[in-house]
Amino acid sequence: MPRLFTGLEIPAEVGQTLSNLRGGLPGARWIDPENYHVTLRFIGDIDGASANEIASMLWRVNRKPFEVTVQGLSSFGGRKPRAVVANIAPSRPLIELQAELERLMQRIGLDPEGRKFVPHVTLARLHDASSQDVADYLSVRGYFPSRVFVAERFVLFSSRASTGGGPYIVEDAYDLCPA
Repeated sequence: MPRLFTGLEIPAEVGQTLSNLRGGLPGARWIDPENYHVTLRFIGDIDGASANEIASMLWRVNRKPFEVTVQGLSSFGGRKPRAVVANIAPSRPLIELQAELERLMQRIGLDPEGRKFVPHVTLARLHDASSQDVADYLSVRGYFPSRVFVAERFVLFSSRASTGGGPYIVEDAYDLCPA
């Protein structure tokens, strides 16, 4: 059974900027730059027939390309940090694309996503990292010039069951078409 999710790819030049932020945080398992992405909708472990239905349904999305802004770092997990992420500015086109993908997944019978959509790129997964170490890391590396790219497509990714971080495979790509 493939584990699927939809997302935006991160261009290589933006990935390079983000990969330069790696290191200096005990307990961090850094994600390889080729696996950087913005998850739009986690789908989960799906049988082949459902995967085909999802892939064909995604062709219905008719959205225009839009700018994506990567700005600063933060962490997820509060007092028990579990990830360091690059923040993505929540723009209207991004929020609308994610909401449409959510509606499509519910239409084919998937449960609603339980978490609020917070656009980000995971840079590191944390194991036994202290909140003080994370705070120190973010104070040193957390601010960098914003990077902007144009999302011209979204993709259907697959991954193997693991602790996360890839490798991710593009199963299909869906162009965002100018009007």
